[in-house]
Amino acid sequence: MKLYPIETGNFKLDGGAMFGTIPKSIWQKTNPADSQNKIELAMRALLIEDGNRLILIDCGIGNKQSDKFFGYYDLWGDYDLETSLAQYGFSKEDVTDVFLTHLHFDHCGGAVQMDLTNGGYELTFKNAKYWSNADHWEWATKPNPREKASFLPENFLSIKESGNLNFIDVPTEGNRLRNSPLGFDILFVNGHTDKQMLPMIKYKGKTIVFTADLIATAGHVPLVYVMGYDTRPLLTLEEKGAFLEKAVEEEYIFFFEHDPYRELATVTKTEKGILLDSTFSFSEVFGK
Repeated sequence: MKLYPIETGNFKLDGGAMFGTIPKSIWQKTNPADSQNKIELAMRALLIEDGNRLILIDCGIGNKQSDKFFGYYDLWGDYDLETSLAQYGFSKEDVTDVFLTHLHFDHCGGAVQMDLTNGGYELTFKNAKYWSNADHWEWATKPNPREKASFLPENFLSIKESGNLNFIDVPTEGNRLRNSPLGFDILFVNGHTDKQMLPMIKYKGKTIVFTADLIATAGHVPLVYVMGYDTRPLLTLEEKGAFLEKAVEEEYIFFFEHDPYRELATVTKTEKGILLDSTFSFSEVFGK
């Protein structure tokens, strides 16, 4: 097995929304804001090469929305999905599986692209199976008013219409599915959105957790640093607390989807709770 960080692009969101009830005087120390109170964020995917399978975890915002839409999110930087795949010798056609942690636009927008030949939309990864779960699919396709602007039908309805949509079983006991069809464990969490899925990958003797929107950046590690976007913030506190305790106990390495400058991190238990220990790049830990 080999893992590759895939930079799909960068954007900005309001810092206050990203840190909920935490005062700006505190969160800006780790995530400084611009003149519009926006902070810089990544949309980092993870590519798993495992035998004949090439599994992509999340796929960024895509490029099919209008200039007006993208203008809300201040896209910046030179990264894009295709260039990042090509850096490791892969193309979109090589991807066999696309695992979507959840269906918010910044995580799944790249799953579908414009069909320039026939009009409408088509799958970006034509040879891939797409993976979600039935509970979250129901949640996303019949969205509540709070999340409606994040669940864009053009980002995922074509997946079902294509016949390439597959559902992962939600565990009936506990919140961890062991040995999923993708070959890694999956942690299910419900505070941010219903049935978000976090991959837990055994790699070179370590457990790498793709933290998605449970812990968006290194600045979000402290327990009470919960995003204003979360639909059930008190549940996030509960889920995050249990996760952080396990992370210390089993020495997890966090893979940050949204931190533009810190790819990986570890945490440690202190008198002030579980806090960030070290941050490092993927190459520093696992080589190129």
